[in-house]
Amino acid sequence: MASTNSYKLRCSIPGHEMDVRGLAAAAFPDGAFVTVSRDRTGRVWAPNSSPDKGFTEMCCMSGHSNFVSCVCIIAPSETYPRGLIATGGNDHNICVFTLDQPQPLFTLTGHKNTVCTLSSGKFGTLLSGSWDTTAKVWLNEKCMMTLQGHSAAVWAVVILPEQGLMLSGSADKTIKLWKAGRCEKTYTGHEDCVRGLAVISDTEFFSCSNDTSIRRWLVTGECVQVYYSHANYIYSIAVFPNGQDFVSTGEDRTVRIWRKGECSQTIRLPAQSVWCCCILSNGDIVVGASDGLIRVFTEAEDRVASPQDLQAFEDELSKSTIDPKTGDLGDIKMEDLPGREHLDEPGNRDGQTRLIKEGQKVEAYQWSVSDARWVKIGDVVEGSNQQASKRVMYEGKEYDYVFTIDVNEGGPSMKLPYSVSEDPWLTAHNFLQKNDLSPMFLDQVANFIIENTKGHVVGPAQPSTADPFTGSGRYIPGASDRAGMGNDPFTGSGRYIPGSDTPTGAPVGVPDPFTGGGAYSSATLRQTSTNIYFPKTDGVTFEQANATQIIAKLKELNGGAPLEHKLSEEVVETLERLLSCVCGPNSDQPPTIQQINLLWKASHWPEDIVFPVLDIMRLAVRHPQVNETLCGEAEGVQLCNHLLSLMRPEGRPANQMLALRTLCNCFSGWHGRALLMAQRETVLSRAADLASVCNKNIHVALATLVLNYAGCLHGQPDLEAKAQCLSVASTALESVQDKEAVFRLLVALGTTLASDQTAQDLARSLGVNSQISKYSSVSDPGKVGECCQLVLKELQ
Repeated sequence: MASTNSYKLRCSIPGHEMDVRGLAAAAFPDGAFVTVSRDRTGRVWAPNSSPDKGFTEMCCMSGHSNFVSCVCIIAPSETYPRGLIATGGNDHNICVFTLDQPQPLFTLTGHKNTVCTLSSGKFGTLLSGSWDTTAKVWLNEKCMMTLQGHSAAVWAVVILPEQGLMLSGSADKTIKLWKAGRCEKTYTGHEDCVRGLAVISDTEFFSCSNDTSIRRWLVTGECVQVYYSHANYIYSIAVFPNGQDFVSTGEDRTVRIWRKGECSQTIRLPAQSVWCCCILSNGDIVVGASDGLIRVFTEAEDRVASPQDLQAFEDELSKSTIDPKTGDLGDIKMEDLPGREHLDEPGNRDGQTRLIKEGQKVEAYQWSVSDARWVKIGDVVEGSNQQASKRVMYEGKEYDYVFTIDVNEGGPSMKLPYSVSEDPWLTAHNFLQKNDLSPMFLDQVANFIIENTKGHVVGPAQPSTADPFTGSGRYIPGASDRAGMGNDPFTGSGRYIPGSDTPTGAPVGVPDPFTGGGAYSSATLRQTSTNIYFPKTDGVTFEQANATQIIAKLKELNGGAPLEHKLSEEVVETLERLLSCVCGPNSDQPPTIQQINLLWKASHWPEDIVFPVLDIMRLAVRHPQVNETLCGEAEGVQLCNHLLSLMRPEGRPANQMLALRTLCNCFSGWHGRALLMAQRETVLSRAADLASVCNKNIHVALATLVLNYAGCLHGQPDLEAKAQCLSVASTALESVQDKEAVFRLLVALGTTLASDQTAQDLARSLGVNSQISKYSSVSDPGKVGECCQLVLKELQ
């Protein structure tokens, strides 16, 4: 097929009544695409065989109650071989459609503001970004994760080819990399809102911004190139299949084609805002703009529009009016401009602009390399007649207009400042938020602005304006808790079980790897179809302790404590009696309220000496009376907050480990389980931060906490909670080296995945199988490899 080496118009499609805000190439039929608009509809377009080389509307989709701002295609699956269409709107919702039905298949709710960006990944995963400053991960009609970390609107999201990696770009000027639901890296460099993201490969991506630049990044964090050519905000970017060349669109009325790192062609449109673009499988470019038209450009000669249509497009462009306030053409001084003779000299690059004086008006021309001529792109005007020379001050800032709005008759009036360089919908949104008015008025206020500025709307504010969204023998905590080979793989042989001197609970004939001593062997596992590792639904606790050493260390530290922190002999004796109550195998005396209260008070000792008290608390919370008192409704949140404060990443490792172990042991009682399930999101988030601490005892305690949560959630429908367990376990496996910690994390994964198809789908989308496969061949200890193989089997 012959190529013109430059893109020319293929067709213009008058498909929408308002701005076309989103585009996506469809999976079916070949060459089709989907558009969404402020007119509240989405439309599917398929190429037709007519002489005009145009497109036919296949389906008009409706389901949003306000304007639609983004769209993406969910890849074909066995259930939906043609794929699905997801759209996001100002009504805070995401609607998912089949290609041939006008009403949504289902609607996803959860965002608290406009959904302005969508991206789909493998296994049906959907990623959304919103003005509410969050991104959300969806799977099987459920929100699995909420990505929190940006301080302003999330304008762009994309799922990278490597499973589990996601990117978000925000009005806070940053880009964040997310893995398994946690922020792994923040990219800085843009000086204004990040508006678009596009994947180049597994290791690279593009970003575009209101700062008029495009940046090329390595996933590792380095910005390797910055591209400049646009004169205003850049809204969208799409990459050609070669992974090098790309297309960008923006507020300067242009579509720009980039080859080998240079802007090789600039196509101007008779519309101020070119909101979106996508590249079809045949290399054609589709763009959507603020005039409601969809335009397709091609470099294939046999698909170029007729000479008459090309001329009509050029004529329409020449009649455009350009406001110098947009900054697209630089500073203009009428008296310094040359006449028409300036056009006799050829341009030196495609898209170069020249202004000439023609009588009392200024005309703008652009150089076309392919046509070797200057093409008129519009007349330069001064803007609204009333405001050409006069600006209005409001709250220390100049505006083109300051409207007085009376919302309630007899109530106070409100001021609405506006400049023609701003997006009326964003200005309206900001006004409603500032004055605590209902979002229902958004269209009404935006249309009021447009009507009262004589329709003179040229798009978002200049980049300088802030976007409104825009040792042996001594006591060492944990030293006595090492599990021996052939013993309970979680807590070591001889763990304390009230009323029993021997491990119990293993099914007859099947040695239990958790409590079954030397009876367990890997050969036994291979000979039975029974999975003896997961799901593990009974809580795993840290039982072992040397009470004598704990009290000796407590007395030693108390002897050297500052006077204001010294414990009286009576308090020390009380703590010793409490420890005896909860650890003594023959103790019939339950802990008293006085003992428990003194324990709580002593746990607030200075952080450099508190660890023996925490060890007593770790052992005490297993007792039903202590569990109920410390974890009950009134005191539970205080206990949680205190332990979390000790788990700060910059805290002391001994305190971090003992706080984690105390939380694990809280699961031994009903009140503790209820407390920790209610505080799950906060507890697991803080605990996950400790994966980066290089301490195997902390890692084992962290893994045990995740496992206990997974056990409580098994069989429950709380998919977002399970998603957090998957995320924390997956993240921890990135840095944990200790085999015992790895084993417990694998059991936590298996428990989360067992009998839950949606959790399995999410784990696949996060790349859990590729992440853990390296453990499948571990033979020392054998339980790691065997458990890993069983988890991988769940993910087949």
